[in-house]
Amino acid sequence: MGDKTMTADEAVARLESGMTLGIGGWGARRKPMTLVRALLRSGIGDLTVVSCGGPDVGMLAAAGRISHLVTAFVTLDTIPLEPHYRAAREGGGLRLTEVDEGMFLSGLQAAAQRLPFLPVRAGVGSDVMRVNPRLRTVTSPYEDGETFVAMPALRLDAALVHVDRADRLGNGRCLGPDPYFDDLFCEAADAAYVSCERIVDTAELTKDAAPHSLLLKRLAVTGVVEAPAGAHFTSCAPEYGRDEEFQRCYASTPWPEFAERFLGPDEDAYRTAVHEWQKEQGR
Repeated sequence: MGDKTMTADEAVARLESGMTLGIGGWGARRKPMTLVRALLRSGIGDLTVVSCGGPDVGMLAAAGRISHLVTAFVTLDTIPLEPHYRAAREGGGLRLTEVDEGMFLSGLQAAAQRLPFLPVRAGVGSDVMRVNPRLRTVTSPYEDGETFVAMPALRLDAALVHVDRADRLGNGRCLGPDPYFDDLFCEAADAAYVSCERIVDTAELTKDAAPHSLLLKRLAVTGVVEAPAGAHFTSCAPEYGRDEEFQRCYASTPWPEFAERFLGPDEDAYRTAVHEWQKEQGR
């Protein structure tokens, strides 16, 4: 029940190389980019990353921090295939486990429930078993005798997610229309670190809140980081949309050049570099 607030760097300091790390959000939507940038500033690598990937995966892959990626896709939404991820993948820089979105969901659900797997119809009759030869099937013990894919639990050492509001205890509220899988990422992890646009009192967090918007429960959250614009340059509806111009800059700039300019010693340096770039663009 104690105060769980910390800085992004303090949260990342609790992570270690070789971990299995879940990253919430969806494509280029509500990604915990302040936490991802803090991770990039650290020396942590050799990560197994579980994510519905966007620039989080692209940046970490380009920086050589991912050894194994578990995903259903890696996209910038308006740019269909994340270019830095593509370059890393084509260069053989990481191992890939690609599953259907329904399988990805079931893997998180199994981990959240501390089950070894869940039977799913998703993937049956597709090439998913061919490209993932380690997957197994199970047969229903009942009269139907139906065969299912046995989707293994996506157990996580740690998870990083971003929401609109949180209190100091670790409860989090999503003001946008889609929770994505952020609650499951937290529940599937041994430790979960949540960044938010603003930390508020619990009374304000819950006032007039629809039950489904109270997405994260304190029991599944280890640390809370206040990070205004913490999803930039991805969207965080209804707070702000995706910064499409800056995303195009990111996608078209060679990674070493982008990292040198925009990934400075702290988040303030990032914001300053983005502001200077925006002035150059006449924004």
